[in-house]
Amino acid sequence: MFVRTTQRRYKGQTYTNYVLVESVRTPQGPRQKVVCSLGDLSPRARAQWLELARKVEAALGGQPELLAADDADVAKVVERVRRGQPRRHRPPGADLISVHADGVRTEEHRTAGPVHVGVQYWRKLGLDEILARMGFSERACTLTLAMTMNRLIHPCSEHAMPDWIRRTALADILAVDFRRLRDEALYLQLDRLHPQRVAIEAALAERERTLFNCANTVFLYDLTSTYFEGQAVRTPKATRGYSRDHRPDCKQIVVGLVINGEGFPLAHEIFAGNVQDRASLPAMLEQLDARVPLQPGQTVVVDRGMAYDENLAELRSRQLHYVVAARQPERDRWLAEFEGEGFEEVIRRPSAQNPLQKKPKVEVKLERRGEETYVLCRGAGRVEKDSAIRRKQEQRLRADLDKLARRVENGGLIKAQKIGEAIGRLKERYPRVARYYRMGYDPEHKQFRYEVDVAKYKRAEQLDGTYLLRTDRTDLSAEEAWRLYILLTRAEDAFRDMKSPLSERPIFHHLERRVETHIFLCVLAYHLLVAIENTLLDKGVHTSWHTVRETLETHQVCTVVLPTDGGAVLRIRTGSTPEPAHRQLYELLGVPLEVMRPQRSWIEADDELSV
Repeated sequence: MFVRTTQRRYKGQTYTNYVLVESVRTPQGPRQKVVCSLGDLSPRARAQWLELARKVEAALGGQPELLAADDADVAKVVERVRRGQPRRHRPPGADLISVHADGVRTEEHRTAGPVHVGVQYWRKLGLDEILARMGFSERACTLTLAMTMNRLIHPCSEHAMPDWIRRTALADILAVDFRRLRDEALYLQLDRLHPQRVAIEAALAERERTLFNCANTVFLYDLTSTYFEGQAVRTPKATRGYSRDHRPDCKQIVVGLVINGEGFPLAHEIFAGNVQDRASLPAMLEQLDARVPLQPGQTVVVDRGMAYDENLAELRSRQLHYVVAARQPERDRWLAEFEGEGFEEVIRRPSAQNPLQKKPKVEVKLERRGEETYVLCRGAGRVEKDSAIRRKQEQRLRADLDKLARRVENGGLIKAQKIGEAIGRLKERYPRVARYYRMGYDPEHKQFRYEVDVAKYKRAEQLDGTYLLRTDRTDLSAEEAWRLYILLTRAEDAFRDMKSPLSERPIFHHLERRVETHIFLCVLAYHLLVAIENTLLDKGVHTSWHTVRETLETHQVCTVVLPTDGGAVLRIRTGSTPEPAHRQLYELLGVPLEVMRPQRSWIEADDELSV
């Protein structure tokens, strides 16, 4: 409570009145309610007004011993208030009330289930403690949590994020007031997080290693691209390059990600949009070593884009093992071995999520050559896929070849050097199928011709559905090497999850540091996603975070409004009772059923109408 002055002019004179006021929390924000009039307090010193308000509040709260015996003003005020309408503060234990049933209603419904699970796993991973060790304040930790929850549950821009936060039960769960939160605070928090990304990832990797018993003996490394909306002129790394998102019209960056065998991210790095896969490996190993110290004997699994001699030499120089898919030209030299015998079928069990699904047949064969082991793989499910990819690329190549032929015929290209450069660009654009075609320019007849190399084309058809693995490990069987390489699909799943449902793309930020922190928040959200899905997987439940999120959206927090017979209104802010589907997920995830402690408040009926 506090004292406020009011003034009124009457017949040329100014009259001052003092009123006792207290703050009341309402759905529209804090409001001030006049408790009673105090009359003229001019004889008292201003410093005594606050003391008067505190004594009155203590007396009304059941502490009459704090009243001074000779303080007649306080006694008069207390008596005046007690003669008035009922107070909103009820004595302890007064939970038996009579309610007008027709007036009962609920207000301020907020989605709680997904936020509740996300916050619980944020705390399980110890992220508040990690951020606090980095020097972040309690408010900075709360903002980071809220931004990560947004990426995990309903990704949107920092500009739209405050409104989303207010539409959830995050304020109730954290007991934090987000009503005045603005996007400027979120942008500033991006800037604070940027220099601490490596330290946070290193601490988080160590926490997950002990919490989920991660071995960290196998590292899976892959890359993807993420495109920008806009020119991105203030982001030097934003360039045009090979787009995995099929958006060659947009600038992009390349994201490298290393995960362990359990699927948890260990390190990530942002590269320029035109970087080649092979050029990213040394820098990525340095970043990985800064977060999870590399040790001799660990195994790195990469795809064919990094199956170059200099990359394998880099891994050997660090005393690391490797499992890698060989590049296509190297695979083509193994046609005779692929056509031979000695293959063994890999037993592939259906998943618990879909026990009736029949997985395509895979056969493997081991060949040792010098210090390396080669694994020849044939997959029935890949035959049609490889053939379809080749046909699609071939259609595009033929269309461009015909276009080039018409340009030459119509005189659009005359010089042999320019025509040769155009042919080189086509071979670079379609490397998968251009090697099956003979292309050339006849300067004597001024004609451009092309034809299919039948022998090479038939050879390609024979190799459909096959791929070749290389490893320097001699302790692996053909099936073990294949299963180790297949773990790389977890990195692909990570990128798929980060792009959708975590909405890593497109990027709207203009500053490079905020672009990098945007990716970092997506990685943080993916840590939570993997922890949630792995917890369910350990319980034998094969389901995705997307399904969990949709199931829990109907668990909400709301305010129950109860008008009583005494004229006052009881408002209870509480979580709804979990439905059976909610309870099942909470129990599997080890999450409390109670979202928040119920908050009760009394308000006068007249005051409720005024607010």
